[in-house]
Amino acid sequence: MVEANHMNSEEKCCTINNERKSHHSPEVKKNLTSRLNRIEGQIRGIKGLIEKDTYCDDVITQIAAAQSALNSVSKILLEGHLKHCIVERVQDGDEEVVDELLTTIKRLMK
Repeated sequence: MVEANHMNSEEKCCTINNERKSHHSPEVKKNLTSRLNRIEGQIRGIKGLIEKDTYCDDVITQIAAAQSALNSVSKILLEGHLKHCIVERVQDGDEEVVDELLTTIKRLMK
């Protein structure tokens, strides 16, 4: 699997028509998509467990695994965001991006 620390110069942020966009390398997109596809399968599995009246503790264990997998996706995105988007905007003199980053981190830590 390609981890976030393998991001390269293709990773960047830009603004098009006043809309901020990220550009991830094909490897990172493939990694994130693969992870999200597995998470999607986990969620369908959890739904099936509930439909089958599976023991609550077993369902909770599967939910925790799905949450952990989502956290991994968030960590990859956050690392790329910090290394590329935030750095670029600070270098361009945009100090407000620090407040945006703090808000993002607070959301992730809920």
